[in-house]
Amino acid sequence: MTKLSVNINKVATIRNARGGNTPDVKQFAIDCERFGAQGITVHPRPDERHIRYSDVYAIKPIVTTEFNIEGNPKGIRKVEDGERKDNLPNGFIELVKQIRPTQVTLVPDADGVLTSNAGWDTVKHQGYLCDVVKEFQQCGIRVSIFIDANPWMIEMAAKTGTDRVELYTEAYAREYHACRDVTGRVSCIAPFVEAAKVARECGLGLNAGHDLSLENLAFFHEQIPWCDEVSIGHALISDALYLGIEETIHRYLDCLK
Repeated sequence: MTKLSVNINKVATIRNARGGNTPDVKQFAIDCERFGAQGITVHPRPDERHIRYSDVYAIKPIVTTEFNIEGNPKGIRKVEDGERKDNLPNGFIELVKQIRPTQVTLVPDADGVLTSNAGWDTVKHQGYLCDVVKEFQQCGIRVSIFIDANPWMIEMAAKTGTDRVELYTEAYAREYHACRDVTGRVSCIAPFVEAAKVARECGLGLNAGHDLSLENLAFFHEQIPWCDEVSIGHALISDALYLGIEETIHRYLDCLK
């Protein structure tokens, strides 16, 4: 069964645009689980423009399914005026080790990037990833590496000792939207099917995420039914503006049946 983990970053974006606590990110996470989501994902960035480090601490105790924290292990939280205003850790690694979520997803975000836009080069960063994977696993945390649909990069990811890889699916979503027939759609997902098979052959668990939506998720699941988890935020929260969050989660779960 492929689990649905709801990324709630965009809820925090709306809250931060106005200040205060509306919408309530913590309550939203509770409701997502109540409506059937099998996991909650957050991606705290150094500038805390959406999910804040304090949110991660607030959400941890209320998650009853799986808690997934995404981010760049090299990330350092930007503290106002260079001074610490709270007792929260500045580093992503420190944050994750204190929270001890079910899973940490390593994403190579560059400073200032609008959204995740590339997977890890697991050849160039092999040594570093080996060290980080080991450090998190020693805390009992499952590790997933965000990666392009590149068989060689997946094989090299397996050598880091990671538990899973997460396929970066933006290219699939873009090409699927442009296709108007089944043949074209089979072609656009072919590299992802190949990559998923390599991951399975390497003994890796498989996640997927980025621009998956009600438009393209069912076909993705049909072609790669052994995917363990999809993490979906932007499209899902956007759909909820029209459908409501309960109906939206039900429709995404239907795509995974």
